Amino acid sequence: SFENMEAMLSNAGYSLSKLFVGNYPGSIGGTSAACCLLGAIILIATGVASYRIIIGGVAGLLISSFLLSLFPSVSMNPWVEINSIYHLMAGGFAFGVVYMATDPVSAPGTDGSKWIYGFCIGIITILIRVFNPAYPEGVMMAILFMNLFAPLFDFIEIRIRQSKRIPNV
Repeated sequence: SFENMEAMLSNAGYSLSKLFVGNYPGSIGGTSAACCLLGAIILIATGVASYRIIIGGVAGLLISSFLLSLFPSVSMNPWVEINSIYHLMAGGFAFGVVYMATDPVSAPGTDGSKWIYGFCIGIITILIRVFNPAYPEGVMMAILFMNLFAPLFDFIEIRIRQSKRIPNV
């Protein structure tokens, strides 16, 4: 039974506070959600990163992990039943969504597309984490996969905007 997964993580030294600070094994900048949050604030304030992608990614991760936790029998992976905040703090998701997903070259350029792009990155990250135990992270795979669709998202949004214009007579 996986109902004590959060207690097991805390007993092993992986409490939410340690995960937030990044006091666990991994790359120095990739494990600290606090440093990633600080970096996100700086990148958004300077206009380099889009807050739409970051917030969309976090929302996609939190919503999809919460919905999957309602159905624990869908996977034998213990990460199904874990609190959604653990998904946000553990692993490289914070680093990926702040520094890699917001890359202005490969991310969508239109505002609505950025929300969808980020949201889908969060969803795909959770699906990879939960349904593929051989690949425990998934954020980079999700970003690469969504980079394929970024031009399509922009194209669709531009077409929708053009269809709403009043034609010149």
